[in-house]
Amino acid sequence: MKYIFITGGVVSSLGKGLTAAAIGALLELRGLTVRIQKFDPYLNVDPGTMSPFQHGEVYVLDDGAETDLDLGHYERFTSGQLSRLNNLTSGQIYERVITKERRGDYLGKTVQVIPHVTNEIKSRIDEAGEGVDVLITEIGGTIGDIEGLPFVEALRQFGTENGGRENVLFIHVTLVPYLAAAGELKTKPSQQSVAKLREIGIQPDILICRTEESLGDEVREKLAMFCSVPVKAVIEERDVETSIYELPLMLQKENLDELVVEYLGLDAPKKPMDKWHDVVRRLKYPAHKVTIGVVGKYIELQDAYKSVYESLTHGGIANDTKVVIERIDSEELTTEEGRKCLEKLDGILVPGGFGDRGTKGKIWAARYARENKLPYFGLCMGMQIAVIEFARNVLGLGDANSPEFDEKTPHPVVHLMEEQKEVTQKGASMRLGAYQCNLVDDTTARNAYKEEVVSERHRHRYEFNNSYREAMEAKGLKVSGVNQKHNLVEIVELEDHPWFVGVQFHPEFKSKPFKAHPLFASFISAALEKKANT
Repeated sequence: MKYIFITGGVVSSLGKGLTAAAIGALLELRGLTVRIQKFDPYLNVDPGTMSPFQHGEVYVLDDGAETDLDLGHYERFTSGQLSRLNNLTSGQIYERVITKERRGDYLGKTVQVIPHVTNEIKSRIDEAGEGVDVLITEIGGTIGDIEGLPFVEALRQFGTENGGRENVLFIHVTLVPYLAAAGELKTKPSQQSVAKLREIGIQPDILICRTEESLGDEVREKLAMFCSVPVKAVIEERDVETSIYELPLMLQKENLDELVVEYLGLDAPKKPMDKWHDVVRRLKYPAHKVTIGVVGKYIELQDAYKSVYESLTHGGIANDTKVVIERIDSEELTTEEGRKCLEKLDGILVPGGFGDRGTKGKIWAARYARENKLPYFGLCMGMQIAVIEFARNVLGLGDANSPEFDEKTPHPVVHLMEEQKEVTQKGASMRLGAYQCNLVDDTTARNAYKEEVVSERHRHRYEFNNSYREAMEAKGLKVSGVNQKHNLVEIVELEDHPWFVGVQFHPEFKSKPFKAHPLFASFISAALEKKANT
């Protein structure tokens, strides 16, 4: 097996995750089996209890692991299905080491960062890559961060123990800033970053340079000389014009995949990039355009609804349509003036979330979509919001609510799951991961999926209250998807509406640019039809 380790320097948020995903896509296109994993140096066991302001989206896998949002990029760009083995944090490492020490596994030895912590990190590399041709590992943070040092030291040891460049490749992503006042690109930050990496004992094989301007031969030669890499291994990675899905094409143009294959001695001939060219063409030159309002309480955060935004883009690709996303703060929808922004939309999506803040505005959004026959897509909490709105304004249960928002509600049309009532710890204690859903014939959901049984990922504590199911179905809110094992309502939809669907799961975690999730594709199609008939 071959290994690629991706580190970052100068500043955070350079796009190491997207770079790793794009490399994975390029190698997979050459016929190689690829798996990608993320090492996060923070001490949290996982990001499940972290605020969106701190972390952005929590990405959930089939096995219930709550992981870093970069794993979403990995799964969207490649075909490999990831597991909890593909996201490792310092919290997990130290938890395992301390558990072993308490158990006596170390036979009385002094427990140290080297070798005990680094050995745990190396063992995860072996576990996560089993059965693939190439394992790509991204290290979170920036070279020089104190919390990341054990991970980088583990990589150094691993590279030495596994045959050097023949089997292990080090790629360093760095920033080459353009100073407008000087009118030139500056290489010194990258030189210093590589120097820091070499202090630790790692010499990068390939340098990927994030830049807003073209590097030019002179800058490439300077970086090559001072960073001790061949000129051909200085790769330009400019900001993409239209979409992140241009990145594989950009890196292939820089011959990055050819370089990786050459360095690792892989037998993997170059193949056409037709599917990526088609995706980019549909994004750059779409035949249609729709405007979708995403109504949430974290709309000012770029990464809070990352997978939702990407899945809407995928739905657009499937329909040859540009999707303009209007980010709407749900708290602004509580006034008549604030709700005027809904009039220009072709569809409304309410994503998942937790807590009472912003729910009144979300309920107004669901009501507007229901009354104006506007396509509505509710995800997790967005489905519960639709149920609450329907109970209040159609069933006449004015105080209907979820105990999550009002503990004293007389009509808990959404309630705490039975299995959640004894839960006291917050971390990894929700209903998490993939569960089956049986679809009802002749429904919007069934027509979109074109399957009888589907599997979708979940992350929630509250559910539709079946005590109100008969009354709601009698008034037109149809249950179209059910988990039969737990008698859990998974999908609801309005009968007398062009497209109004709420799902208890998170379909955004299973959508790809060249294979849009069926519900997102159907939602954008409905928005197109609504626009055409307006």
